[in-house]
Amino acid sequence: MKYFYLILFQIFFLMNPTPPSLHAQHFDWQGHRGCRGLLPENTIPAFLKALDFPQIRTLELDLAVSKNGELIVSHEPWMSETICIKPDGTPVTKAEAMSLKIMDLTYEEIKLYDCGIRGNARFPQQEKMTAHKPSLEDVVMAVRSYCEANKTDMPRFNIEIKCHPDGDGIFTPMVDDFAKLVVAELARLKISDRSCVQSFDMRAVQAVKKLAPQITLAFLVENEDGIEKNLQLLDFQPDIYSVDYKLLCKRDVKALHEKGIKVIPWTVNDLKSMKKLRRWKVDGIITDYPNLIAEIEN
Repeated sequence: MKYFYLILFQIFFLMNPTPPSLHAQHFDWQGHRGCRGLLPENTIPAFLKALDFPQIRTLELDLAVSKNGELIVSHEPWMSETICIKPDGTPVTKAEAMSLKIMDLTYEEIKLYDCGIRGNARFPQQEKMTAHKPSLEDVVMAVRSYCEANKTDMPRFNIEIKCHPDGDGIFTPMVDDFAKLVVAELARLKISDRSCVQSFDMRAVQAVKKLAPQITLAFLVENEDGIEKNLQLLDFQPDIYSVDYKLLCKRDVKALHEKGIKVIPWTVNDLKSMKKLRRWKVDGIITDYPNLIAEIEN
């Protein structure tokens, strides 16, 4: 009789592959700057479009700070010469881009710059549309409304503090002040428990750790120094090691998991690399093209 039950048990697991399905449920697919491959980056339409893909669990975005101290969703702390148009309708040029600092503009002034209608030459599939750099508050409110209307759970937010020592007090606030703004705004918007804060600048990650140790933290990496050397830059162990996927190997994933650190590489835009990383058992993938995910998960 015990052999009969053993056979039934084996048949059940062959027909119901629980481990893979659970892995898919908990895998953290992240929409990079919303869905930069499809709609203008770091804009409300891009974030809402990303949520149309049910596998997306997290929205990834970048932060700058306006003249009046609002957190603005933008990859650069200035108006980019590749995607932005000035209020007078002329394109921002390379020569003037870095002089059009977000920190010198109020949110009302920022909204006069169109950063969507030009499209992006690097992403030919991206739909051109009028769009401006939004505040973090406006993004969260729009996402909350979308989720309520569609009766879906709120996603998580992967929020990058864009700063560098050379830009302190010039393009961004001093790093400790920037971290305080972020921690306070996440609390005010009631998303601290569903947010991860990340940065390439170890000072920013460490500042957030001191202010709010309960917030999930990711250390962004784009060098070839290796995991041990990079982790030594921090005075604590990050929750997530987020590295350029081209610099990642299967051995690194295993080593990081043994330390209890999750691995979420960026920015992965082709099916072959996505499949390879899934085989390596990374914990999530950041992509510009959430429309590709169904080809992996289905």
